[in-house]
Amino acid sequence: MSRKSASKKPARVRPEKPVKTSKAGNESAAVLGEVRQGVQWVTVDEDNEGQRVDNFLLAQLRGVPKSIIYRVIRKGEVRVNKGRVKPDARVKAGDQVRIPPVTRKEKPEQVAPGSRVQGVMESAIVFENDQMLVVNKPSGIAVHGGSGLSFGLIEVLRSARPSAKFLELVHRLDRDTSGLVMVAKKRSALRYLQDELRQKRIRKHYHALVAGDWPVSVDRVDVPLLRYEMPNGERRVKVDDSGKASLTTFRCLERYAGYSLVEASPITGRTHQIRVHSAWAGHPIAGDDKYMDDVSLKAFRSIGGQRLMLHARALEFTLPVSGEAMRLEAPYDDAFNDVLRKLSGRLKGSD
Repeated sequence: MSRKSASKKPARVRPEKPVKTSKAGNESAAVLGEVRQGVQWVTVDEDNEGQRVDNFLLAQLRGVPKSIIYRVIRKGEVRVNKGRVKPDARVKAGDQVRIPPVTRKEKPEQVAPGSRVQGVMESAIVFENDQMLVVNKPSGIAVHGGSGLSFGLIEVLRSARPSAKFLELVHRLDRDTSGLVMVAKKRSALRYLQDELRQKRIRKHYHALVAGDWPVSVDRVDVPLLRYEMPNGERRVKVDDSGKASLTTFRCLERYAGYSLVEASPITGRTHQIRVHSAWAGHPIAGDDKYMDDVSLKAFRSIGGQRLMLHARALEFTLPVSGEAMRLEAPYDDAFNDVLRKLSGRLKGSD
């Protein structure tokens, strides 16, 4: 679909050119590795209508600590239409916002995603309109950079679309999980979709290959989950009464000798929810090096399994603006299909 240009575009009036400074000869100057940004005047566009002033500034001044942003608001250095404002004031389309001089840390040069990975991600888009897009994320690619990763899905999309004004993740998938991820192209779409998630009006359906014969009697797991850290700093999740309430429904789709293909639909959205609920039920997801025991993991590797067998197969939601009901499905990748083909030779049969 063609992209519609916003009726009002953010305009920066009289920005001062950022300059690098050091303490030498000027005690109040920024240290080396910091950039001094001059006064900016920003026109609020329609997509930011209704946003709080503090959140508007956080988006405009990425990398500037929150404490500094709240300090300049409190001191009256931030003005909307030349008037002082409080952090919870709401901006309107057409408002003129004065952003005072601030110092931000200079970002280290990042490794840019190459044209090949940009092409892979663009070809993985299964739906797009003016408000959002949905990507069938490959396994092994994180949704965003960090923790030693130069870039993830969102950085690749931004690199492939340098003219895009706004691209933000609506939700996340684990790095090793493949499947559907929603990305908002407008702030209003991000707010709408995240509210739909909070209200549980967006349904996610995953396909998972689990170890063992999934029992017909287990159609839901509703045990609480608690996040914790390993001694090496790695984050894990476990079933614990002090954790957060969590619910996943399950349906067996196919049975193989030693494995079952199930559909898992998380009602809540906890970290590693499907992985931990499956393991707690006695049927960990094949290829899960965090929650599958070593013997079972080795057995899965012996049949050629190389990835976590968890795939975000389908999404059911309503589109921002139009309210049209959508159901999207994403095919398995080659690695997922290869395992299923090998197992199909020893199909056990469904009940």
